[in-house]
Amino acid sequence: MSDVKDMKFAPEGLKRIQWAEKNMPVLRKIRVRFEKEKPLKDIRIGACLHVTTETANLMRTLQAGGAEVRLCASNPLSTQDDVASAIVKYFDIDVYAINGEDNKTYYSHIDSVLEFNPQITQDDGCDLVSTIHSKYPEKCESVIGGSEETTTGVIRLHSMFNDGALKYPIIAVNDAKTKHFFDNRYGTGQSTIDGIIRATDILMAGSVVVVAGYGWCGKGVAMRAKGMGANVIITEVDHLKAIEAALDGFRVMTMIDAAPIGDLFVTLTGDINVIDIPHIKKMKDGAIICNSGHFDVEINLKELNKICKNKKRVRKFVDEYKFFGKSIYVLADGRLINLAAANGHPAAVMDMSFANQSLVAEYFVKKFKNDENLPIKVIPVPKDIDDHIAELKLDSMNIRIDELTKEQEKYLTSWSIGT
Repeated sequence: MSDVKDMKFAPEGLKRIQWAEKNMPVLRKIRVRFEKEKPLKDIRIGACLHVTTETANLMRTLQAGGAEVRLCASNPLSTQDDVASAIVKYFDIDVYAINGEDNKTYYSHIDSVLEFNPQITQDDGCDLVSTIHSKYPEKCESVIGGSEETTTGVIRLHSMFNDGALKYPIIAVNDAKTKHFFDNRYGTGQSTIDGIIRATDILMAGSVVVVAGYGWCGKGVAMRAKGMGANVIITEVDHLKAIEAALDGFRVMTMIDAAPIGDLFVTLTGDINVIDIPHIKKMKDGAIICNSGHFDVEINLKELNKICKNKKRVRKFVDEYKFFGKSIYVLADGRLINLAAANGHPAAVMDMSFANQSLVAEYFVKKFKNDENLPIKVIPVPKDIDDHIAELKLDSMNIRIDELTKEQEKYLTSWSIGT
């Protein structure tokens, strides 16, 4: 049933999955409870996520809860082939993912996940959801709900809702505080820099790094680059975020003004053509461009290939584009640099993200069994789930915090008590 690169990679994948598990204490606790209670018994879950060691541990947790799970890749270059094989061999979960797969294969893998009529969808980028809605609308009738992992996907889902196209409720896991405060900022911040350095071996100290977008992911990358001694420039289209970046100590300017200055450019916006040909034409010889947003549309590679006189791969994940007497280097085909050239987010931060995915799946099933219909729209993660995950994480870190006294609770909930 599965479609993975080579099952001989499975033993190495298992070792890596087990190593990641050691750094995912919250998910481990949830899995122990799921094994006892089986809250997802006989529920079919279709997942389109980055096929990594952390995702493997999420799949194990859902399976422990009694779910039947199928998994495909949410990005052609993010799949870890040894992990994909290990999930199939050691955990008997169907996986459809091959690193470097072409678009036709990518969407055929999504079709394979949808073939078994999932009752819950788990998405990272909204490709699974958009496919079921556009290609298999009749299958939406049996879906209880879905969850979305990343900012780009949430943006697409809001667009679907505004167009009246959304056919079942989606919980925006990305927007949970225990997700975007930590995964987007600390996970993306560290893993993006890790991917860039692995791909290029450049020195960050003294470099001019241009970060496009000052959302939670952009904040993380800017913070890490600054910490390594880089001179960081932020480009933004949002007035409030631009003010925040300026008050955080960064230079803020337009991309066209930053283009001649930057040594390294990183896009993290979720939008198209953030780095376009007019910007690239102004860049200095030797400038490096990469993307850490979900899709490979943030850099206008289509037009770059048209004006390029000569293109060649100069090292793994690095393509040199020659035109107008200079060279520009693009990393990882414009795809997610942190997953293409490195291992993605550290397991310790994905622990909270995937705890959200697990508990949201349980939440959907509880609502379904109680005949409670959720509204067909993009819904925030329930506060009690977010708070519970934060509590579990603090416990795993051996951190204790204060509790409100009765007097303090009364004061905070009263409008009549003044000075």
